[in-house]
This record gives sequence, C-alpha cells and structure tokens, in this order.
Amino acid sequence: MTDAVGSIDMPDAEDDTPDARKKNRRGGKRAKKGPLKRLALFYRQIVAELRKVVWPTRSQLSSYTTAVIIFVVFMIGLVTLFDYGFGHAAKYVFG
Repeated sequence: MTDAVGSIDMPDAEDDTPDARKKNRRGGKRAKKGPLKRLALFYRQIVAELRKVVWPTRSQLSSYTTAVIIFVVFMIGLVTLFDYGFGHAAKYVFG
C-alpha cells in the first residue's frame, strides 16, 4: 500500500515507551519548517491531489448538468405547488 503525499507514519507498538517517543521527535518529517516551506508543501500536496482526480468528459459534463437542471426545475415546481396548497389551506382554516 502506498502512502499519501505528506502522510505521517504511525509509530510501532514497541515504540510507545516515553524514551522512544522523545527520540522520535527530533528531525525527520516532523521537523519545524518555515512558513514559506510549509506553503510550498501545501501547494505541492494540492497539485498531487488534483492529479488523482478523474475529470468528466464534455458529454458527461453536459449530461450531468442537464440532469441537475431538470431536477432543480422539478423541485421548484413541487415546492411551488406545496406553497400554493398550504396558502389556500391556511386561508380556508383561518379565514
């Protein structure tokens, strides 16, 4: 299994002694970096994650967009009908 970019490895069970934890804190991946290095690392991680994305084709995008627009228009109509019906019911009940 491969690790994600910038992931932090979990310590082994035998390294749970207080002395082993003190030794593991020095240097390595967890060393404090300057703000520019941390910002550069952040942007490198963003680019690495965006490379993993499977982007839709143009036809998939147009079909997804059409489906969303049809669903939204349907929901607007449904809410409008409920509003109209509840409005008339409230007028009938409260006069």
